[in-house]
Amino acid sequence: MAQYHDIYRQGAPQNVAYNAAGGASVQSTTFGPQTHWIRVTAPGVLSATSGLRIKVGDNPTADATSTLLPVNWVEYIHVTPGQKIAVISNDTVTGMLGALEAS
Repeated sequence: MAQYHDIYRQGAPQNVAYNAAGGASVQSTTFGPQTHWIRVTAPGVLSATSGLRIKVGDNPTADATSTLLPVNWVEYIHVTPGQKIAVISNDTVTGMLGALEAS
């Protein structure tokens, strides 16, 4: 496992298509057995309400109170192998969350 920020072994990439706010939360596939960090980002157009709601866990569901990930922002999240990330839009836009597993 990496001890310093930005020193990671890149793993499998995932793309998670997310629904607009009010739709269903969508989960990624299970993170690999050596995954301890994920890098997530969601390209998009900035607006007053743009962004995604994300939640990491064994069987997560993202909702309106979950952590906000702004569009075009790169975030590193410490995870446990076997977990997943759930995502839903913060507004009426749909799109794709990019998640890169890292160890």
